[in-house]
Amino acid sequence: MVMRPPIRTKPSGGVGRRALLLGTALWCAAGATGCSQDTGPSPGSRTTPPAAGTRTAAGAAAASTSAPASAPSAKLPAPAPWRPGPGEIEPAVKLAAVRLVEALGTWPSGRGGPRNAAARAAALGISGPLAGRLAAQAGPLTPVADQAVVRVIDAQYGGILPDTASVLIPYTQYTRTGSAVHEGGTTIDVRLERTGAGWAVTALRPGRPGPPAVPLGESARAVLAQPRIELPPAAAADIRSGAVHEGVLRAMLRLADSYRVSVSVVRSGHPANVFGTARPSDHPAGRAFDVWRIDGRPVVDPATPRSLVSAFMRAAAAAGSYNVGGPVQLSGGNGANQFFSDATHHDHVHIGFAG
Repeated sequence: MVMRPPIRTKPSGGVGRRALLLGTALWCAAGATGCSQDTGPSPGSRTTPPAAGTRTAAGAAAASTSAPASAPSAKLPAPAPWRPGPGEIEPAVKLAAVRLVEALGTWPSGRGGPRNAAARAAALGISGPLAGRLAAQAGPLTPVADQAVVRVIDAQYGGILPDTASVLIPYTQYTRTGSAVHEGGTTIDVRLERTGAGWAVTALRPGRPGPPAVPLGESARAVLAQPRIELPPAAAADIRSGAVHEGVLRAMLRLADSYRVSVSVVRSGHPANVFGTARPSDHPAGRAFDVWRIDGRPVVDPATPRSLVSAFMRAAAAAGSYNVGGPVQLSGGNGANQFFSDATHHDHVHIGFAG
């Protein structure tokens, strides 16, 4: 990704409690199991899946394909609705994207299949024809299974303009078929438009990582084995595919010497072009990665010290990145536009590498 001028949007510190409760109620009504009067984490928090939802030293579940999990009782985790934290520029756009992903990817026993998926989308107020199209686009989000639960890891911008947006959602999905429970997931690019009634989803573009490479390079194996690098399912699968640039892998390892690095997106699920332009993004070529959390502190959270984010961005540049974007506009750099900031990068740090 290369620098583009900042997009001016109206800052917003959050959404109203009524809107949050309505969104949660619609999500539960769409067929989520385990919903109760407990509406999930407190406002201003993000839900994080159990340790199995991210890559650990033992490795991560394959993205878009399922890996068996030990569950003698065949019981899935309870749904945990994601909520935007403080500091979001447009929390409503992320909520609209996430609620649809959660509704499409979560269903009680016997309620799978395209028709039921379309019905869950329609329960969110989406028109019947569009609900059917979105269900058909969901792909790996709606696998064949008796029961499923999606837990969103993060929601970050792939791009935010005054009337259009891309929200990238890495998620873990737990499915049950018969007595077997599996864990999988990918990253999905949700496209939205602003309407008179608010933000509306217009399209879904799921990430589809390639098959594992044999043999896998030494740097890729080191990243997958590094417990200080947290990888969602699609990002881990991208690295296993062997299609990630060596500079990206070495930078991840170097940054992990000083920080705990929570990666959101590498290749899969990212827009092909810099959002709103015809310029190719570095992500699909395997030459960039995004970080949504540093040392356990979300980049978007105003309580996260800007000194931490700034130091991390400079460390990324020192690790070889020619293009580092984030919520802080830094001075200096070794080349034009080495550091940049705009609305899209308000919630994560982008770290790109030349080919």
